[in-house]
Amino acid sequence: MTRLLQDWVIEQASIRPDAPAIVSGGARLTYGELDTLSTQLARLLKEAGCQRFDRVALLMPTSAAAIIGLLGIYKADCIYVPLDTASPVSRLKKILESCENRWLLAAGPVAPVLKELFEDDGWRSRLRVGWLEQEKPAGVDVEFSLGDVTRASAVPLDAQNDSHDPSHILFTSGSTGMPKGVVLTHANVIPYIDWATKYFGMDASDRGCAHPPLHFDMSMLDIFSMMAVGGQLHLIPRDLNPLPNTLAEFIRTAELTQWYSVPPVLNYLAKFDAVRFHDFPAMRRVLWCGDVLPTPALIYWMQRLPHVTFANLYGPTEAAISSSYYTVPECPTDPQAEIPIGTACTGEELLVLDESLRPVAPGQTGDLYIGGVGLAAGYWRDAERTAAAFIRHPQKPSERIYKTGDLARVGDDGLVYFLGRSDFQIKSRGYRIELGEIEAGLNAIAGIQECAVVAIGTEEFEGVSICCAYVPESGVALTPAIIRRELSRLVPAYMLPTRWRAFDRFPRNASGKIDRRRLKEAFE
Repeated sequence: MTRLLQDWVIEQASIRPDAPAIVSGGARLTYGELDTLSTQLARLLKEAGCQRFDRVALLMPTSAAAIIGLLGIYKADCIYVPLDTASPVSRLKKILESCENRWLLAAGPVAPVLKELFEDDGWRSRLRVGWLEQEKPAGVDVEFSLGDVTRASAVPLDAQNDSHDPSHILFTSGSTGMPKGVVLTHANVIPYIDWATKYFGMDASDRGCAHPPLHFDMSMLDIFSMMAVGGQLHLIPRDLNPLPNTLAEFIRTAELTQWYSVPPVLNYLAKFDAVRFHDFPAMRRVLWCGDVLPTPALIYWMQRLPHVTFANLYGPTEAAISSSYYTVPECPTDPQAEIPIGTACTGEELLVLDESLRPVAPGQTGDLYIGGVGLAAGYWRDAERTAAAFIRHPQKPSERIYKTGDLARVGDDGLVYFLGRSDFQIKSRGYRIELGEIEAGLNAIAGIQECAVVAIGTEEFEGVSICCAYVPESGVALTPAIIRRELSRLVPAYMLPTRWRAFDRFPRNASGKIDRRRLKEAFE
């Protein structure tokens, strides 16, 4: 039985060493090569002093090197910490400081990021870099490169970790301005991959792709569902992602059997009419997660691909990829029809509860909680936040449940329906965003007296428009362009507001707090 995530690759390499594991353009990496290179990397890390449970950051786009990197981290008994290559250095520093990283693996166009990071002599002395390409980057000191990896011993290592040990830490937006790290274990992820591969009937003939970025938990299903069944993982060239017609052509040419995506991408391809009738003949299933897929977009896809299975998956980062599923039985006829998030995956649990943690009646709105095997260990070194979010199960005192912050109801059909957020957290293009983190960044900008960030639903690609209201200090000439430039140094691009408005003073409610409802109306 698989007990660690890397075991799937080790098993495939033993029975099908010459089978393609990763396909990137015309280049292929077999399971045997993937297993060997990741073992060599693990040995190099250990020989350099990397110890069990050390956090090892990964800063690179999705690539063959990245897959080798994450597997090498696991084989070295370490904890994988994927970083967003688009994040500003100030945010990356917060994550690295939080994890107390001593090692970072990097590759691709990230040398400028490393140079900026190492302008601080403190970081230069405390963080060691492994470069997973042959040519070392100019101006960056690295401990080893890919050439050194290929010369290391390939003798398999004896794993010291157990399935309940941490496998990776995923950092999401934090309301205080400090990203919060969700700690997942091998035992959180493996049951879900086992369920998904069996339920969807995946096998060695499958051809999936790595579409979500590595700091998304969705990437774990892309990677390990293919590794578990011996399928092929096709890597999408970075320049194709924003181009709907070329992205569709990639799906055709690669003959993908599985497409797993955030809804805005599916909606985007639909809006540009990039999918033909009876397109993608090799496709078996289209899965989406991370946001609500507009029903008109689902109708578009199902009408064009009648041979494909469509399934809606739901689950926050704190619950290991997905906790529920709903396979759409037939193409909806009503563009206003609700698509449920369905029922819990095997080993998972969905609860719709009231303020007293009692189940609400069917049809009534309640708070959505999640329990089961996928539930994260908690937040990295944040016992207070962990205790607040992961609470005792009201019916099973020995177990925990997680309050998602989402509202839901149970329909007469017994299925769970998502009804939106209950707090200041939003989802845009599949990213989970705390509006408070954006406000924390704005408050750090000189010249802003007061600020507030609100979100308004939109039919555009992002799914929601982030709006910034601000009151400049007296006598300060502060334009949206200036604020945006300064904010871009503090938060990732996907958190930057798209709409701006200056106020002399903010509207207030009876308690003296900012009246966010009236602010929203000002942007509508």
